[in-house]
Amino acid sequence: MKIRAIEAFALSCPIPEAEQVSLGIGRTVKRDAVLVKITTDEGLVGWGEAHAGRAPTVIAELIHSTLAPAILGQPADDIAGIWARLYRLQLASHGTGAAAALAISGVDMALWDLRGKAAGLPLYALLGGEHKAIPAYAGGISLGYGSLEALLEEAQAAVAAGYRALKLRLGQDPATDIARVRAVRKTLGSAVDILTDANCSYTVEAAREVRAALDELEAGWLEEPFSAHDFKAYAALGGAGRTPLAAGENHFLLSDFERLADDGVVRLWQPDVSKCGGISEVLRIAQLADRLGIWIHPHTSVSGLNMAASLHVLAALPNAGYYEADYSRWNPLRTQVCTPVLAPDANGAYSPPIGPGLGVEVDEDALRHYPPLRGAGYR
Repeated sequence: MKIRAIEAFALSCPIPEAEQVSLGIGRTVKRDAVLVKITTDEGLVGWGEAHAGRAPTVIAELIHSTLAPAILGQPADDIAGIWARLYRLQLASHGTGAAAALAISGVDMALWDLRGKAAGLPLYALLGGEHKAIPAYAGGISLGYGSLEALLEEAQAAVAAGYRALKLRLGQDPATDIARVRAVRKTLGSAVDILTDANCSYTVEAAREVRAALDELEAGWLEEPFSAHDFKAYAALGGAGRTPLAAGENHFLLSDFERLADDGVVRLWQPDVSKCGGISEVLRIAQLADRLGIWIHPHTSVSGLNMAASLHVLAALPNAGYYEADYSRWNPLRTQVCTPVLAPDANGAYSPPIGPGLGVEVDEDALRHYPPLRGAGYR
């Protein structure tokens, strides 16, 4: 079974103004994704998702012009060999850094989908896991800035939907951030795990102040107080507080996580299967984390492909943490492009699809309704 064709679909959907959410990196005005379709000479089709990196047409072009020619005609079941080939021909010698990692992620995911379909097995079974419910938190583009009343309503609605954990967006200023977390804790009580994400918007001084308050409020973690590669800032914050630091969605490849391991500051890792090098690489990252006693809480991307892949991986990991559920108020790329649309059970947990491969079908006709849009996704 050899690779006959590779197609990348750059997708965008504008977000209506009433549904836009503000957070540390700006106000969301659109959602982007890149879906990857690999067809074999036997007619079998596998799908994957590459993170768009705010430039969906760029990632799609990188797949078409550079990655596809390197692996057309290769055995589709040689996932490790193909990954190594793409790394050697692109990342190791010709750069494009993070963009290549995103593109490779989508290709790798599609190959794993193919392997599962060829074997007639769901991905979690291929990976040695079992079908089970994964605890989830309400995340995605949600619980952002705005009035305190609206935040409390949204948080209470998430709990009413079954979630026992949710993630608040920080990064306005320490006093405002602390007041919002305190209000949510008072409203929801101690039974709900409150996670926080600053989206790389703090100074070291601000992070220290907020982290001290999060210690008191028993927050589950403080995510990305600084840019992913501001190693000095993470080191400076390191011992200043008990609340664990989380990061990883903007770390690419095992080498980035090896640096996190060496620094020993970030103790909760959040690789994204559509960003860090694909399912193959996230498994290597998880193995390193397991040796260090670190839990994996994957960051999820935009479509049902990434979300299903995240659940399959979590179902196979001994150090599996939370699944990040997309609690976004508006995301047609999740609800209109792939089936089944994943949903929580009564306890706010998710289970991986049981069909072969990722267990997700893509409506190719629906892709036409979401042509790529130029411009930033956040303003």
